[in-house]
Amino acid sequence: MVSPNTVFSELVATTLNQHRKDVADNISKGNALLARLMEKGRYETVDGGQQIVEPLDYTENSSYQRYSGYDRLNISPTSVLSAAQYDWKQCSVHITASGLELRQNAGKNQLIRLAEARIANALRTFKNKLSEDVYSDGSADQGKQISGLQAVVSDSGRGTVGGINSEEFAFWRNKVQSAAAPMQGGNAVEVSKETIKQLMNPLYLDLCRGNNRPDLIVSSNDYFSFYWESLQDLQRYADDTGATAGFQSLKYVTADVIHDGGSGIPDGHMYFLNTEYLKLVVHQDANMTQMAEKSILDQDAVVIPLLWMGNLVCSNRALQGVLKS
Repeated sequence: MVSPNTVFSELVATTLNQHRKDVADNISKGNALLARLMEKGRYETVDGGQQIVEPLDYTENSSYQRYSGYDRLNISPTSVLSAAQYDWKQCSVHITASGLELRQNAGKNQLIRLAEARIANALRTFKNKLSEDVYSDGSADQGKQISGLQAVVSDSGRGTVGGINSEEFAFWRNKVQSAAAPMQGGNAVEVSKETIKQLMNPLYLDLCRGNNRPDLIVSSNDYFSFYWESLQDLQRYADDTGATAGFQSLKYVTADVIHDGGSGIPDGHMYFLNTEYLKLVVHQDANMTQMAEKSILDQDAVVIPLLWMGNLVCSNRALQGVLKS
């Protein structure tokens, strides 16, 4: 007779395999930035490497020249830096059931319901925690957390990201608009519905390079409320079936403005993002991948690990910006 432990493990494996795409989709739907990256094909799986190597895209090619006849052509290299290198970050969640629970639910239908409930709980937990990590500064658990938005688009505009120290390389600094010291000069600004746009406008313009401009603004609840109230009767909503499906958004020029409160964005922050230069890279063998059931010598239980390994990477910090208090 097949044991309830074996049946439970097989049900978990079958359910996850049948809904592999749904697993990734459901994870992204809990976070506005992940949803945008997924929609734009910026969720990339790779097969290995000591680190995640992301080619940089921060300057024009300096070899462009106008020439005539036998003029010597400019073949000088464009840059001394060609790539950022991001460390792999790992996380896991476990689907568990005690021997008591398995034997109490020994019938097939009961085991199916138990397996589905535990899978749903594990995926919901992973979705919530990864969402927090995406907006983090990467310092949790002694730096084992992914390099989230607070690290990539830092309040200081500086820091070491992808192995590149922006104190040494100024091109690797993100833009910062501070209400305490506005980038356009003048006195400190108290952020409100009357003043929010005078802080947003200079930052947005500073991030535009022709048609290359921020396409997503993720905001804390307080700053989103200020912007919403500032629009009054002129407010415009983006279609929630568009590139950030499931998220109701406002429009700012051509960017979608979304509040992602509860996801880990600190109060008093708006992130102006050009998602063409952001990517979530995941290892193909640890993309919420189920491992074999683990035997616990001193417990009567089934433990099935789900593993994830990857990081948030950026190829151009200079086209990302933050508005902060």
